Amino acid sequence: MSLFHTALKVRQLFDEDTWTYTYFVWDERTKEATIIDSVLEKKERDIQLVKELGLSLKYAMETHVHADHITASGHLRDATGCRIVLHKNTGVSCADDLAIEGDTFHLGDHPIHILHTPGHTDNDITYQIQGALFTGDTMLVRDCGRTDFQLGSTEKMYQSLNRLLTLPDETLVLPAHDYKGFSVSTIGEERQFNARVGMNKPYDEFEQIMDNLNLPAPRRIQVAVPANQRCGLIETTVQ
Repeated sequence: MSLFHTALKVRQLFDEDTWTYTYFVWDERTKEATIIDSVLEKKERDIQLVKELGLSLKYAMETHVHADHITASGHLRDATGCRIVLHKNTGVSCADDLAIEGDTFHLGDHPIHILHTPGHTDNDITYQIQGALFTGDTMLVRDCGRTDFQLGSTEKMYQSLNRLLTLPDETLVLPAHDYKGFSVSTIGEERQFNARVGMNKPYDEFEQIMDNLNLPAPRRIQVAVPANQRCGLIETTVQ
């Protein structure tokens, strides 16, 4: 997949057990790469892909502190020397860079812009790279993340989603999860078809939807959150 620039490539990978998408993005000229939302159980796959594609892994970026899976970021740093990036609100001491709104990272000459898009948690980042958004659990395809734990906020989620929906129609939406068989969308599609916030849905309707989701707690939350606050560098077996 090309991000509207022939020198910048993206590879989407999937963890079947947690419905998580992991992304590699790299500059073809320099081979500088980032991985976004890695999964502990897939670390060997990801390290192998770095070797096979001849990439220089510069960053391991997280869209937020996940509650449903453990990151491989610490292991990837040990293997490659990459820098771990999370939002400042996480307070994760093992991170190399605690980013805030407006920060910019680079793959070769290509900028990665940091957008703070809270709502699912208070530390959600959307990574804007060329013509694509890596939206984590903020904007999902035809959906959005829950807002009922980890300092989530329905009001902030609504604001974050509507901020993203102001971007050009052709902007790609690449989420951290999908439960319905989708892999990618666009801002134009989500503006029209997103069940939670599309077609200029007013806040009171959005709030009513979110208040009545009645979702069970993520089954790994008690293990995943503390592990992710340690960059996945733990000795445990995830059930």
